[in-house]
Amino acid sequence: MAEKKPNSFITDKVIPLAGKLASSRHLIALRDGMTLAVPMIIIGSVFMIIAQFPIQAYLDFMASVFGKNWATVLQYPTNASFHIMGLIAVIGISYNLAKSYKVDPISASIVSMGAFVLTIPLKTDKAGALWIPLTQFDSAGLFTAIIVGLFITDFYVWMVHKNWTIKMPDTVPPAVSNSFAALFPGFIVLALVWVIRLGVEATPMQSIPNIISFFLATPLSHLSNTLPGALVAEFLVSFLWVFGIHGANVVSGVMMPIWLTALNQNHAAFTAGKALPNIVTTSFFDNFVHMGGSGATIGLAMLLAFAAKSKELKTLGKLVAGPALFNINEPILFGLPIVMNYRMLVPFILTPLINVTTTYIGMATNLVARPMGVYIPWTTPPILSGFIATGHISGSVMQIINIILDTLMYWFFFKSMDKEKLAEELDPKSAKA
Repeated sequence: MAEKKPNSFITDKVIPLAGKLASSRHLIALRDGMTLAVPMIIIGSVFMIIAQFPIQAYLDFMASVFGKNWATVLQYPTNASFHIMGLIAVIGISYNLAKSYKVDPISASIVSMGAFVLTIPLKTDKAGALWIPLTQFDSAGLFTAIIVGLFITDFYVWMVHKNWTIKMPDTVPPAVSNSFAALFPGFIVLALVWVIRLGVEATPMQSIPNIISFFLATPLSHLSNTLPGALVAEFLVSFLWVFGIHGANVVSGVMMPIWLTALNQNHAAFTAGKALPNIVTTSFFDNFVHMGGSGATIGLAMLLAFAAKSKELKTLGKLVAGPALFNINEPILFGLPIVMNYRMLVPFILTPLINVTTTYIGMATNLVARPMGVYIPWTTPPILSGFIATGHISGSVMQIINIILDTLMYWFFFKSMDKEKLAEELDPKSAKA
């Protein structure tokens, strides 16, 4: 009789749940929709770097050539890109979610955009003209955009699947047909959001964004901008990767809105000349924790390339060192491998947690400058990215310290593996046995 394997809670419960979460259409739509805003944020960051480059001689030269208001004028593209983050998010989330249901994504995203705008309380100027506060299109309205993008799209798709649409003859062009198909569901959606808004305005909360901020955005932002919150998020990234699940996608799908909001708050404070309020942002993880990729494997990549005695590991090192400099480590994850290799579980999980701790303490004690609100592509090489992200040389120094610690953390496990591989190469018969 075959021996029954003991039940493993992690293997039987946690990992399947994480796998389902990673493949969830709503999480994928959230991740891809938020990613849609990244190009605009990068473009805005480029203009911000030009306007706020942290070298006084450069700033003085630009002011002497283009006038004292040159930086203000250069900030116009930054404002135009940073301050539509929420608007892009609701369109992107709705588009990707509707597409996964095989419903016309353009119509769904337009209806969701209308519902999102309808949640925003209008302002009145002295002349009596109505205007929409730009901040609600910004990170301040990001959580509202997420909720509208997910729930309104689901409701819209449900009505389409119930055939609550106006059918047009087959001879009508698809663009016209899709527009009429969205007419009735769109009317129901906007009417529903309108009624909800009127109900909320009759309460002390006064607006839908106020409710979402009070119950969701503010508590999550306070929790995430702590050392324990950052450690938990990073632990999940590495832990899921050990089992072959893209941990960064799972965690960032949930936390990216919070981290982007924190980054945008730093940008606003930096532009206004105020102290930067947040440590834990997208730049914190992309540029100071995930150097070399998830698991902070840049140190391991350098060990494989320059310290390995085994021909197999040395050859692998030549292949992985280049991508690791740009924070791409799939060659290591699946080539060494680290995925499903429980011997590498300890350094792969602990190393990025060390980076989180050292960087957080460095920034909290003001020994290291905080991310100034610039969004840098995660493929930017370390040392360079640290300076750009913080606008200070301390950012690069922090990265160098972390890389040294990462290398030391992987050293013992690397040497053990290298010794074993070398023995196999010198004595193939014993390896085969």
